[in-house]
Amino acid sequence: MSTVATRLFVGVDLAADPRRTGLATLREEGDRVRIESVRVGANDDDVLAAVLSAAKAGIDVPFGWPRQFVDLVGGHHSGDLAVPEDTGPDWRRDVLYRRTDLEVRRLVGKTPLSVAADKIAYPAIRWAAIAARLREQGVPTPLDGTGVACEVYPGAALAAWGLGAVRYKKAKGTQERGELVEALDARWPWLDWAGHQGLCATSDDALDAVIAAVVAREVLHGRAVSPPAELTAAATDEGWIWLPALD
Repeated sequence: MSTVATRLFVGVDLAADPRRTGLATLREEGDRVRIESVRVGANDDDVLAAVLSAAKAGIDVPFGWPRQFVDLVGGHHSGDLAVPEDTGPDWRRDVLYRRTDLEVRRLVGKTPLSVAADKIAYPAIRWAAIAARLREQGVPTPLDGTGVACEVYPGAALAAWGLGAVRYKKAKGTQERGELVEALDARWPWLDWAGHQGLCATSDDALDAVIAAVVAREVLHGRAVSPPAELTAAATDEGWIWLPALD
């Protein structure tokens, strides 16, 4: 008798505040995929346990910082910073944005927040601590997402699926969020939402967690955009935002 392989896919919309952290788990059994759980409110222990249970986990947070930013801070601290010829917009862009950020903008027209200069740094620092706990348990956390956890960006994933124009965040996006859930339900006939549409329509944190889990599944099944050869080193050093295969 053959057995049906079961795998869990986890999505985490990681906020600096555990109370606003979305956490979703999908269960895949053969060709069937079901949302096993979705919640808003997850502390570090919750995220750690979920990632440890996953075949692949999509984390909505930057995994690393721009190499030139790291070098600038280190050089400034040590007093041996190489003097730049020009501190204009091009230089600042290279200091503040990772190669993957620029590639996402090129591919889908969405510019990720700068982990070096925006509030996204708060959850990124939280993830760095959680990643350290994973490594402590023997789970590698390569920045390029080739381990169990990969970096995802739900807004860019939606753009890759042709849904990037939807403004679904916060209370002002309530109606659009409900319409987006319906659009995703139609796009994903293979997914059993198991009654979680209401929470996802109510909370963008919950919805982003589900999208993150779906992208993690796409990555594991080889239906995602991996780093091109010329960006492999940058992805290893700075992180890589995994997009689902472009429509």
